[in-house]
Amino acid sequence: MARPRSPKGRARVVHERLADTYPGTAVELCALDHRNPFELLVATILSAQCTDERVNLVTPALFARYPTPGELAGADPSEVEELIRPTGFFRNKARSLLGMAHALDTTFGGEVPSAMADLVTIPGVGRKTANVVRSVALGQPGLPVDTHVGRVSRRLGLTTETDPVRAEVALNPMVPAPERGVFSLRLILHGRAICRSRVPQCAACALADVCPSAGQLT
Repeated sequence: MARPRSPKGRARVVHERLADTYPGTAVELCALDHRNPFELLVATILSAQCTDERVNLVTPALFARYPTPGELAGADPSEVEELIRPTGFFRNKARSLLGMAHALDTTFGGEVPSAMADLVTIPGVGRKTANVVRSVALGQPGLPVDTHVGRVSRRLGLTTETDPVRAEVALNPMVPAPERGVFSLRLILHGRAICRSRVPQCAACALADVCPSAGQLT
């Protein structure tokens, strides 16, 4: 097919093809195990500088011990640190988890708020984490930009922005609002499987014919 001339046209093709390659809803494609928005918020905070697989090994015991924001807010910090130690940076993460739980319990009635403006006031919650929770667990528009999304979207010529927030702002108009979260998840999966950081697998890429970087990275 003719290569799309605009980033928006390219994004449309990318969106369609990745939907075929990585089918499923945002909930189905999310690699972090969770049963509700609170659990996803906890798991996303723990996923910083840690693999999703390791987080999923840690969270069952954590959720069993502290199933609600109120119970986590009243936890002994040393107990939380011990439970999450395998995820790395466990002291900082424990502080974030306890601060987050306290905010949910005292400010938001024990519920995870859906508004971005509210989410980013919670300790340990930045815009990327908020977008994950909004798009996967709350049914709201959200396009999280992590290192994979940023790298793949730049290689595809969808944006030149290296700042995650600016990249999100650039990408949002290219994707229908209800599909932004699943679009991000598919870019992440593609970045892990094919469009890898050091050696992208362009010969095996379903997007190679529309990608301006195809065959140029070794």
